[in-house]
Amino acid sequence: MKIMVVGGGGREHAIIKKLKENDALKTIYALPGNAGMRGDAVCTGIKAMDLDAIADFAKKNEIDYAVVTPDDPLVAGCVDRLSALGIPCFGPDAKAAVIEGSKVFSKNLMKKYGIPTAAYEVFSDIDAALEYVEECPLPTVVKADGLALGKGVIIAETRQEARDALLSIMRDKKFGASGNSVVIEEFLEGPELSVLSFTDGTKLVPMVSSMDHKRALDGDRGLNTGGMGAIAPNPYYSEDIAARCMQEIFIPTMNAMNAEGRKFKGCLYFGLMLTRDGPKLIEYNCRFGDPETQVVLPLLKTDLLEIMKAVTEERLAEIEVEFSKDCACCVIMASEGYPGDYEKGFELHIPAELDAEVYIAGAAERDGVLVSNGGRVLGCTAVAESLPLAVKKAYDAVSRISFANAYYRKDIGARALKGMEV
Repeated sequence: MKIMVVGGGGREHAIIKKLKENDALKTIYALPGNAGMRGDAVCTGIKAMDLDAIADFAKKNEIDYAVVTPDDPLVAGCVDRLSALGIPCFGPDAKAAVIEGSKVFSKNLMKKYGIPTAAYEVFSDIDAALEYVEECPLPTVVKADGLALGKGVIIAETRQEARDALLSIMRDKKFGASGNSVVIEEFLEGPELSVLSFTDGTKLVPMVSSMDHKRALDGDRGLNTGGMGAIAPNPYYSEDIAARCMQEIFIPTMNAMNAEGRKFKGCLYFGLMLTRDGPKLIEYNCRFGDPETQVVLPLLKTDLLEIMKAVTEERLAEIEVEFSKDCACCVIMASEGYPGDYEKGFELHIPAELDAEVYIAGAAERDGVLVSNGGRVLGCTAVAESLPLAVKKAYDAVSRISFANAYYRKDIGARALKGMEV
């Protein structure tokens, strides 16, 4: 069986490593992949948004199954293109992927179907938006409507920060057409939760909960990034909270998408906030989260390919999805300066023997050696029977990995460990 995975980062590396556990797989292709994945997949170099080249590759290589993971190609209709060729896919079609592709759509969906979320207003006129932030409660959250590499959300503490955010997004088009409209919403407080789920539109199976760390600096300071690390499971996600989320958010979302004629099949990500009023939905993603995938999939006991095929064939109810009771911690090693300007091209020194898994997010090959080639370079994930031990093991492994210009947060898991004391 030949499979292709569209994408080239640490999330895709984690998915590929998990898929490799299935003995039926003959070859896994990564599109584009990166040099650090070559021991696990055939890296093609084909860009994730080159839909024509992806379709041509799939036909010429007689691909049996495709896994489309990044948000951009999902929203652009990569699954639609491949499905039209008769290639079964894991991932939503474009009609369903809009749940992430447009924050205006997703917020309006929540409102229409009574899914608990932050109060919000939508603006496509910059003057009206600027007028609104002169009176709205602070802090406030300004979000570009469309995709922005996970960086189109700005928490404004002051009115000047809110004005600057609007001008950057709507006038200066920092995120391109994604800033044609904005959502300005209520600032919620509480522990953040991430729950990925498998769904075929008729059955929804939540995965192990996790906690991402978006800010660049220790203490949750600095700019938003694509994610500097994650832990799983999230200790704030109690059985009672899980039951409420299933009843009030997860199942209503699946049903809402069906009612809108947008059946969602794939991995539906729920970004949640545990407020004083209970769990509220912050955002949807139409795919596996990054780096949440790097801590969730190592805990998955059921064969990933079998789950994915069941989702595609709308028979998820027939599969028993099991997760380990262990805990996992992933620490991202990035280039100094990320998510701003940074240098790359530094040799990676990764010991062969580590008590952890290394997922390569951004690497190239130069003169036969791996060198850094991105903002986020790699993720180091450790699994243990307790969260404190998983955190320790992850940092022990990170201390043995090096490259010039390396940077990582020193407090991944700290908030979660504090939550365990409550």
